[in-house]
Amino acid sequence: MTSPETLCRADGLAKHVSGPGGRLTILQALSLNISAGEAVAIVGASGSGKSTLLGLLAGLDSPSNGNVELCGAALSGLDEDGRAALRAGRVGFVFQNFQLLPTLTAMENVALPLELGAASNNGAAASRDPIQIAREALDRVGLAERAGHYPRQLSGGEQQRVAIARAFAPGPEILFADEPTGNLDLATGSRIIELLFSLRADAGAALVLVTHDEVLARRCDRRLGMRDGHLEELP
Repeated sequence: MTSPETLCRADGLAKHVSGPGGRLTILQALSLNISAGEAVAIVGASGSGKSTLLGLLAGLDSPSNGNVELCGAALSGLDEDGRAALRAGRVGFVFQNFQLLPTLTAMENVALPLELGAASNNGAAASRDPIQIAREALDRVGLAERAGHYPRQLSGGEQQRVAIARAFAPGPEILFADEPTGNLDLATGSRIIELLFSLRADAGAALVLVTHDEVLARRCDRRLGMRDGHLEELP
């Protein structure tokens, strides 16, 4: 039987930063594999390095040591523009604080990465209109009627739904989510999680999720615990 394709692989990944007290080690030579279609939760105490790891895996930051291979490409061999081009259409990211551009409408926030992805691929990324794709993505998250609203006119739950629509609109192979319910109340967070897992199932995308929520973590195929810069498999 054919093994699932590995979409993300980290080998010997380490991250150090300099501070007033000297060098601080955040991650210590950790390794992991994420397979196609797999849902993996990363749990651990605040400040344990979970978000740092997610940023390294997605190519949003560079490691001090070690290597990350994402969607078949070694990130160490790509500059910032190259990593952005790789992520376009293949990688989605959902942030705890939404990261919507305040001067753009919900529609424009969802469409912008599609337009940038097309530009980074010399205009050949999508044969369909980014606005039409964005409209359909907002409809899937139940916000078609709010497409012309700005982030300040939306509730926290609505902003996160826009962020999820933005992440899924290009049809990513893998989605990274950093505490996607961290800024939401319990009821709203539960609805966001149901939406996230539903869209992920429809897309067949892999999911790497950082969370403090044990109930949410147990919905994933695997749980990894972060402690003292190391990862361990949890039962």
